[in-house]
Amino acid sequence: MPLKTRFKNNLMNKSKLITLLVAMFLSASLWAANPYKYTVDLTKIVDDKVYVELSTPKIKQKEITFYLPKIIPGTYAIADYGRMISELKAYDKKGREISVERLDDNSWKIKNAKKLRKITYWVEDTYDTQKEGPSIFQPAGTNIEADKNIIVNPSGFFGYFEGMKKEPFELNFIREKDFYGATGLKADIVGSMATISLSKENNSSDEDKFVDRFNVEDYDRLVDSPLMYSKVDTAIVRVANTEVLVASYSPNNKVTAKEIAESISEVLDAQSKFLGGELPVDKYAFIFYFTDQPVQSFGALEHSYSSFYFMPESTIGPMNQQLRDFAAHEFFHIVTPLNIHSEEIGSFDFNDPKMSRHLWMYEGMTEYFAGSVQVKYGLVSPQEYLGMLSQKMVIAGQFKDTLAFTDLSLGALDQYADQYYNVYQKGALLGAALDIKLRKLSDGAYGVQNMMADLSKKYGKDVSFKDEQLFDEIVGLTYPEIGEFLNTYVAGNTPLDYKEVFDQVGVDVVLDGTTKQYSIVLNQSNIRVIQHDGKPYLSIGNDQAMDDMGRALKLQNGDILIKMNGEEFPPLGPEINTFITDQFSKIPQLETFTFTVIRDIDGEKKEIVLSAPNQQVDVPTPLSLAFNLGASPEQLKLRRYWLEIAAN
Repeated sequence: MPLKTRFKNNLMNKSKLITLLVAMFLSASLWAANPYKYTVDLTKIVDDKVYVELSTPKIKQKEITFYLPKIIPGTYAIADYGRMISELKAYDKKGREISVERLDDNSWKIKNAKKLRKITYWVEDTYDTQKEGPSIFQPAGTNIEADKNIIVNPSGFFGYFEGMKKEPFELNFIREKDFYGATGLKADIVGSMATISLSKENNSSDEDKFVDRFNVEDYDRLVDSPLMYSKVDTAIVRVANTEVLVASYSPNNKVTAKEIAESISEVLDAQSKFLGGELPVDKYAFIFYFTDQPVQSFGALEHSYSSFYFMPESTIGPMNQQLRDFAAHEFFHIVTPLNIHSEEIGSFDFNDPKMSRHLWMYEGMTEYFAGSVQVKYGLVSPQEYLGMLSQKMVIAGQFKDTLAFTDLSLGALDQYADQYYNVYQKGALLGAALDIKLRKLSDGAYGVQNMMADLSKKYGKDVSFKDEQLFDEIVGLTYPEIGEFLNTYVAGNTPLDYKEVFDQVGVDVVLDGTTKQYSIVLNQSNIRVIQHDGKPYLSIGNDQAMDDMGRALKLQNGDILIKMNGEEFPPLGPEINTFITDQFSKIPQLETFTFTVIRDIDGEKKEIVLSAPNQQVDVPTPLSLAFNLGASPEQLKLRRYWLEIAAN
């Protein structure tokens, strides 16, 4: 045999040996790691339910409890996901059933657990459920619509065993050929021909079915990783060192992932610069679910490598600023809690949670950054930014101003649940006050974004800080005066003195001012109830009390209101409040505002449609912020440090 041929064959043999050794090592590692192996067939949906099968890790206990979460990080509300699970059964390696006792909504006790090899159950979605229990925030929920859309928030699909959250998880999704799984996870296998078989169904290999496989290191990472399966509508944006996936499900194709990507790319680019040009993740996913059904609420939920959005379906125009605001907030969560978190967050107890004291940082500071980055990089004007802060001051005034934020955080699940929304209002204002104080102490050289960057370097995603020690850590990085600020305004019950805070940057607090917001047009001063065709209807009773939106529509006294924005008014009663609430949530997305009315024209009742471009109107507010035109050089200098890029 020629030398070259022998050398080539030896190389091939060595390559095969290395491949074999690597495979053996990976197999041994996987066994040593004792993984959970889940399989979900998304092609077999029955009554909005899917069948889940778990090949269990090896259990050493005689008895063990299987859990689904009661609560997950980021929502700060009880969900009781286990309510959505039915027909849970356990089996040994010979397929014989093992005794299972359901303890409550979220837990099942399994006896003879050492023999356990498999668990099966059905999962019902949360979007359409009629089950009793707490409502689940849609971005944290699940949706199962055959041939349309499947939202897999893992907290609603997958469970874990007591004391076994740190084992790895393997997820296998059997899907239709034209479906795509949008997620921040990196897949191990995408689109492999379906050869996995579930015991509940006789699934043979099918050329129209494929399998996607994902592996995660533990249950915390699993719950932190939503997926959305639907027909492909995606776009990719490159932001610094990060590949950003944008995925959209729009039932009537009113908006596309490409349009969303174009809308938010500018703010993402600004955020990467704001964070120093390098991001702590190499893949991130924005996952958007748009609904064409009436909704009372919508919003987003952050994750370390993705964020999920539930919004009314609309064309891109009316949503542009809202998308930027949402994206700016949620994307900043790659800083905290991903890279800065306490032990309570780093190892979250999904069924008996211990709350952290520091929502002021996780949510408040993130919300502050979401606005700050936009004004620093010219995405909103300084005047618009003051308007954003003014609105937060007004809304914060509706909450307990003397409640310490650390107490609010610790009681967010129960005692102070009604105060939680203030973390996005006063929490952001605390961020502004802290930023201004740091800039003043450092002569502009150091602000809260520097502070958060230093905390990220100190901890990172794998190290948690002790909840009670964070203030001392921050003081060690900054100044003793910052400790006094935190203990007074975050851990103490002293309200922020907005006049004192903003006067430092030449901004006045104006009492009895105005702010801009979208209008519902109708209020108690301009409507009345009249009888029409023997039924009570809302009618315009005082057109002089209309705001600018009402005047643009040219509503007149006596107009009988039949429809608002194409939707019929319900009968007067409790339903009218729900209708108005639903309409109010949709108005920011509208390009055109319409009323259908019955108007008396020359003695004849005629149905006409009134329309006008949607607009924000001036609304009286108890306080607002305005630039002081006579600000001193010192105030202007600090203002530049606060609002402009050059300060960083």
